[in-house]
Amino acid sequence: MPTSAPPPADPVREAKKARIELRIAPSAKALIHRAMAVSGLTAGDLAYEGARRVLDEHERMLLTGADRDAFLEAVRNPPEPADRLVEALRRHRDRLS
Repeated sequence: MPTSAPPPADPVREAKKARIELRIAPSAKALIHRAMAVSGLTAGDLAYEGARRVLDEHERMLLTGADRDAFLEAVRNPPEPADRLVEALRRHRDRLS
């Protein structure tokens, strides 16, 4: 799996110069204000933390049980490439030559 770039500077310590403007439902605004009140974070900090969590989940793969076993089996004993894949690779190499 590719490694990700190092995390950016802490948003609390980084100079806050960029702006984002959002249109959200009143219920979403109320939820954000409640989260701000209980956490002491700003709306921007909450957005940053939410975005960071989404990317962490997206970039990390956690396999359990049968999924893990199927993945490891495919890595240990990869199937032969399909004829269509071999042909596509041949065409790609021909175009690059």
